[in-house]
Amino acid sequence: MRAKLTYALTAAVLVVYFVLVGSRGVLLIEIGTPLTVTFGVAVLILPVIGLWFLWKNTQFARKAGQLAAELDAEGGLPVDELRRTPSGRIDRDSADEVFARRKAETEDAPDDWRAWFRLAVAYHDARDTPRARKAMQRAIALHDGKQSEAA
Repeated sequence: MRAKLTYALTAAVLVVYFVLVGSRGVLLIEIGTPLTVTFGVAVLILPVIGLWFLWKNTQFARKAGQLAAELDAEGGLPVDELRRTPSGRIDRDSADEVFARRKAETEDAPDDWRAWFRLAVAYHDARDTPRARKAMQRAIALHDGKQSEAA
């Protein structure tokens, strides 16, 4: 719940920032000189890109959460079997062991979104965020029946 609140607060701050930047772009355009209009349009592009990025990330997080809820309802969420250091950090060797099992499970069932979801969690635990995100995107695509996009 704390992560959701942090995400919502960050998203709200970003939206306020985008509105402020966008208003400055409009003010520059209203001045009407070729230079200020050019700068105004350039300034307006930044919030558009930011809003698109925020929207895509929000959709990704929402869909990943839906998959987690569905997998939890089935009793298929991965069990936390990782060893931890005294400070609470995940032991790297433990994460690598679990990752190897999850990777083998995914190789045995490459069209199973559940296996890809669990692989994404294993990647995350192994501190490989880019691959975790790709694996979760694959799980989402397989779940939604978009296998061609998942490849």
